[in-house]
Amino acid sequence: MQIASPLINELQCGERLNHAIEHGRRGEFALLLAMLSQDARDMAQFTLGEEGTVDAKLRRQFELPPAQTLVADVADDSLVNNGGEFHELGLRGFALQQALKPEALVTRGPISVTMLDALNNTDPLCKSRYLEPQHPALPEIPHFNDRLSGQLALAQRMAQA
Repeated sequence: MQIASPLINELQCGERLNHAIEHGRRGEFALLLAMLSQDARDMAQFTLGEEGTVDAKLRRQFELPPAQTLVADVADDSLVNNGGEFHELGLRGFALQQALKPEALVTRGPISVTMLDALNNTDPLCKSRYLEPQHPALPEIPHFNDRLSGQLALAQRMAQA
């Protein structure tokens, strides 16, 4: 059975914890406690509220632009490539374009293979935190035989060309 969203803190349970204690339903109470996050930072008293993260507060306070993206997804349509400006306008044109629209430091797929292995061994709350709303499901890792057959087919196509 898949749950729609994992329980994070006791505020999401509402009155269910109180009713379970009041009516002596120890099993339901234990189940609700087991479903809560084990991380102390998720407790209701430690939430930041409306302000957001410390980084966002500092950016607003000092009126800083958004941070340069460190890793870009290859499949993303909004990928910035300033290589053409370097060839057309030279180093100064490239530097100007990089200042206006900086490209990411590293361009690769959305999730590395080692991180996928780690995420497959974590709880759903940890997965949802890492993946964020823009990546709702984990991509499937191809089986070793599928990778091997794909490489063999690529090698045969390269040999024919």
